[in-house]
Amino acid sequence: MWDHKVAINEIREIRTRTTAYLGVGAIKKIDDIIEALASQGIKRVLCVTGHSSYKKTGAWNYVIAAFKKHGIDYVLYDKVTPNPTADSVDEATQMGLQFKAQGVIAIGGGSPIDAGKSAAILMEYPHKTARELFELTFIPAKAAPIVAINLTHGTGTEVDRFAVVSIPEKEYKPAIAYDCIYPLYAIDDPALMTGLSPDQTRYVSIDAVNHVVEAATSVVASPYSILLAQETVRLVSTYLPQALQHPTDLTARYFLLYASLIAGISFDNGLLHFTHALEHPLSAVKPNLAHGLGLAMLLPAVLKQIYPAQPEVLAALFTPVVGILKGEPAEAEKVAKAVEKWLFDLGVTSKLADEGYKEEDLDRLTELAMTTPSLDGLLSVAPVPASRDTIRTIYKESMTSYSAR
Repeated sequence: MWDHKVAINEIREIRTRTTAYLGVGAIKKIDDIIEALASQGIKRVLCVTGHSSYKKTGAWNYVIAAFKKHGIDYVLYDKVTPNPTADSVDEATQMGLQFKAQGVIAIGGGSPIDAGKSAAILMEYPHKTARELFELTFIPAKAAPIVAINLTHGTGTEVDRFAVVSIPEKEYKPAIAYDCIYPLYAIDDPALMTGLSPDQTRYVSIDAVNHVVEAATSVVASPYSILLAQETVRLVSTYLPQALQHPTDLTARYFLLYASLIAGISFDNGLLHFTHALEHPLSAVKPNLAHGLGLAMLLPAVLKQIYPAQPEVLAALFTPVVGILKGEPAEAEKVAKAVEKWLFDLGVTSKLADEGYKEEDLDRLTELAMTTPSLDGLLSVAPVPASRDTIRTIYKESMTSYSAR
């Protein structure tokens, strides 16, 4: 295949609404990025990160060196957790406002970048809160400039207009999508990702696969979103086993990262539906649940529901995983079982019951999927009607594995 001849050490510009720098050593481009910000008069920035990965990966050393070189002052908010909360976003925003920050540098996976995007909006709307933003009580038209330094190969948030934040007391995990939060610049350096644990490696890559399953089958899917989806699944199926076996293999990390990036572009165009709309209640109720694990547990049952509506597209996507498919509606259960086996073979063997969800939780989860702000928008573009019965069936069939029945 052509990918074997790609020079992964040559930095490439991937131009979407964001200019993303992809390749081993791309973190060095932060110097050019900070110089560009300084030339625009940005002298004070808010940095938003998790607790430690920004340092452990070495990314922070390059960032602060660029700040020093170009005369940028910064304040650091390093308290973002997985499934970031509205309170965390408000804290980061207040820190940025008090510092009079003019831009945001977000460093991490989806959680720090989404929190940074949200703070960038609220810095322009200082009398608003994260709860107001994510309960959709106002529509922002502007945000402070954003730079995203990506540390995982799963979310695609470094090149898209989405952000997700939880409102814990309501068990809400809404999503927003606004043009003003496309990052100006993004850095995608696979060398920053070799320290991901095996589970992190699995879960973030599965997130990318779910992005494109949805983006390729929604009612607003296009040939563009489908094309990117096919390549995403091919790359993940090829390189995820390689990365799990050899975590420091930069070629494997490069192509998983590229897959994640194009998956982000795919769902920026084709949108999302069932697996994300139904996963958000799972990790809203249990915030310690890894997003990618939640998606993996739901994916087979989602495929069983949507395959009859989009058999040709899904056959094209999953041939690298399942083998040659005819693209006929009758293959739905076969594909669901085969994808579940693929996930199990990758080491993702949990189902909802294994993670502590019970039969009596199904109605509450279904209600959250239907009432959480923004999730109705995702469900509205699903390829089959997102009725209460369909949503509950997906949750119920995700409780245990198909092979155990």
